[in-house]
Amino acid sequence: MTEERLIISRKTNNKFFLMIAIGVVLLIVGIVAMALGWGEDHHAVDAAAHGGAVAHEPATWTKRLYINLWLNNVYFTGIALIGVFFVTVQYVAYAGWSVLIKRIPEALGYYLPIGGAVMLIVFLLGGHDIFHWTHDYLYDINNPKYDPIIAGKKSYLNFGFFLVRMVVYFGLWILFFNWLRRNSVAEDLQGGTSYYHKSIRISAMFLVVFGVTSSMSAWDWVLSIDTHWFSTMFGWYVFASWWVSGLAAITLAVIILKQNGYLKMVNANHLHDLGKFCFAFSIFWTYIWFSQFMLYWYANMPEEVIYFTERLGGYEGKYLGIFFANLIINFAFPFLVLMTRDAKRQMIMLKLVTIAILFGHWLDFYLMMMPGTMRGDAGFGFIEVGTALVFLGVFLLTFTKGLAKASLVPVNHPFLEESIHHHV
Repeated sequence: MTEERLIISRKTNNKFFLMIAIGVVLLIVGIVAMALGWGEDHHAVDAAAHGGAVAHEPATWTKRLYINLWLNNVYFTGIALIGVFFVTVQYVAYAGWSVLIKRIPEALGYYLPIGGAVMLIVFLLGGHDIFHWTHDYLYDINNPKYDPIIAGKKSYLNFGFFLVRMVVYFGLWILFFNWLRRNSVAEDLQGGTSYYHKSIRISAMFLVVFGVTSSMSAWDWVLSIDTHWFSTMFGWYVFASWWVSGLAAITLAVIILKQNGYLKMVNANHLHDLGKFCFAFSIFWTYIWFSQFMLYWYANMPEEVIYFTERLGGYEGKYLGIFFANLIINFAFPFLVLMTRDAKRQMIMLKLVTIAILFGHWLDFYLMMMPGTMRGDAGFGFIEVGTALVFLGVFLLTFTKGLAKASLVPVNHPFLEESIHHHV
């Protein structure tokens, strides 16, 4: 079987570097504008959302920057992790259809070391701005700001243990990613079925690790922002958002590569299966979203509904539009567009939907993080757009570089023939 090699042109790399440069410029403009107080319009915190709390100090540019760095890194780290998860699921399921596209999710994992480094640095520098629970006075019973609820969570939510968990998560994810990738590339060179069977065993171990670490990282990096609130479904919710984003990223990459003359053996049947995944798991994400919302609405207990009152009516309705846009982009649009068989087999329809899903779930993470950190001072400005562009550029550079390191077709995979002749 002829191997396919991806060649990244200088022009393509320059586009990614230009994206990063534009992002940096926008970031600087946004930071300068905020530091000089241009266009500020700060209000008192919505009393309903904070139980009669008084007006708060406007957020600084440093706080806004740290939170945007955190938001984008959690989002792109999730997509990279889902790349590894997708590959392992295919191995454990003995799936043959996905062999021709296997190298795309594999290459997504190359962002994980960058994600780990950024996460560590941002937490060490901006942890106080992102996480309320990092302030020592909350645990001092003699301090007027003592918080008995947060103090009760000290055994889990403390600086040292949080850092240890972060290092363990990334250490395990990167270990398994490298292990699988080495086996995959060695299979290309050596052939045989030993690497395939070894990959199944590695994948089974990874899925156990993923089941624990994906939920715990969601609690640590997202849920603990709203320290008083709790949800037993939150690990599932973040996983669903990451999973759909990862599926959309894989599908979009397959389409773009195919449009540029690569992946010649990938056909409408493979696209159909990817489209079914995007369609089905958009519904799954909505199911988790609705289940969480309905349970809190039904219980109507103040400590539980605060999360949704902040996003629906809090801060003078600042997040109301995003709240409903989140549902329209992430559920209604993919559901209606991908409902028919034909739509799942057309590259233009899949391209539109996957781009919408990737933006929509970035918006989902925005909605998870901003009300608990920026309160009423959040916005969509140069800082938000600039940070997102920088991360997107870096992610695309690492992803394409990873793709170019091995053949796009895993030439000695035992199920390659099955994938070539896949029909649905």
